[in-house]
Amino acid sequence: MKKIYLSIFAGLFSLALLSCSTSSDYSAGDAKPEAEFDMHAPLQVPALSSLSQTAPRTLKGQYHPVQWSVLPGWADDHAENLWITLVNNCRGLMRPISGSLTIPARATPQDWQPFCTEVAQFTREHGDNPEPHMVKFFLEQHLQPWELVGRGMATGYYEPIVYGSKKRQGQSQWPMYAAPKDLLTIDLGSVYPELAGKRVRGKLEGNKVVPYDTRAQISANSNKPPVIAWLNDPVEAFFLQVQGSGRVQLDDGRSIRLAYADHNGRPYTSIGRWLADQGELPLAQTSMQNIKAWAQKNPHRVDEMLNVNEAMVFFREEAIRDSIAGPKGAYGIPLVAQRTVAVDPDYVPLGSPLYLATTYPASNKPLERVVFAQDTGGAIKGAARIDYFWGSGDEAGEQAGRMKQDTQVWVLWPVGMGEPSAR
Repeated sequence: MKKIYLSIFAGLFSLALLSCSTSSDYSAGDAKPEAEFDMHAPLQVPALSSLSQTAPRTLKGQYHPVQWSVLPGWADDHAENLWITLVNNCRGLMRPISGSLTIPARATPQDWQPFCTEVAQFTREHGDNPEPHMVKFFLEQHLQPWELVGRGMATGYYEPIVYGSKKRQGQSQWPMYAAPKDLLTIDLGSVYPELAGKRVRGKLEGNKVVPYDTRAQISANSNKPPVIAWLNDPVEAFFLQVQGSGRVQLDDGRSIRLAYADHNGRPYTSIGRWLADQGELPLAQTSMQNIKAWAQKNPHRVDEMLNVNEAMVFFREEAIRDSIAGPKGAYGIPLVAQRTVAVDPDYVPLGSPLYLATTYPASNKPLERVVFAQDTGGAIKGAARIDYFWGSGDEAGEQAGRMKQDTQVWVLWPVGMGEPSAR
């Protein structure tokens, strides 16, 4: 078994030099699906002695302690969905951690165990939806704001809602695939620590490892991956892959979530840029709406357009049982609209509550509130670089698409535990 593994690794390492393999920006990585997540279950906090001591992770951020009174707009935070997000953030903080350098840095569990114990007790006494003033007083008593030095930028993302069917019929002609059984995913950091977080994909042909099939090859292959659902629109299907997750409204009235599972390891190519290079659309006008309109006028060229992008994302199906729960981010916790963000874990460890001071999209109206670092993104780099989760649907998509705002961030850390740290 070891010989086979090392041969596969050698082949894939060579492949990595030829092709950049990146996962969807917003995914739980390559971990196996977890058991169904119940956002309303009682919070269980393990004993402090049961939390393993793993090696500290170096953070690039510089932090300065400040008073709550310094935070702009704190008195105006209405606290909607704040407590339930806090409780579920504790569920993530209290999970065992491996200390593996292949996963993003997480907030130090030992620092948070006493705080999460207090959260569990407070919930037992006051319920799942305590009064806003009680929530804010609790946070002021138990958390210390630390200014993250430097200003940054806030963008937005969202979960699209698309339409389709479990059967290929009528308009439902565009497949969303589950991960194929012959896809190999190799963690390079397991052999070379300096490549921590890097993964490559491929497949076996005889005794050789080769790049996995392109989008066009998958479509033409008679032995295709399993289909989870068939969508009504090819462009919406494409952008759902780019987004990494989405809700599908089925023709039988049910809704399911397509969550990121894996991808074929091929580099991403912009179909918008291709349309611009072809002289079909000005680059500045290559929005999803305009691309959909072009596809409707040029149905015979849709496959040509889509196959320009060799990358293919594979999904897993998740039931939707809670209207509050969004897709799972890199932290493995369901995102909550307007309470969760993607961060650069080199500066902000996952699981950290933050205070965010920015403005609404394309305006000067203040957007200031407590949020939680529960996701990452390939383009989210820098100290105060934030991607704000707006929720699901067209309205959320409009807000996300327009958001590009100046940002300041404070990390909220348990009182008496020193400055933010990561494991």
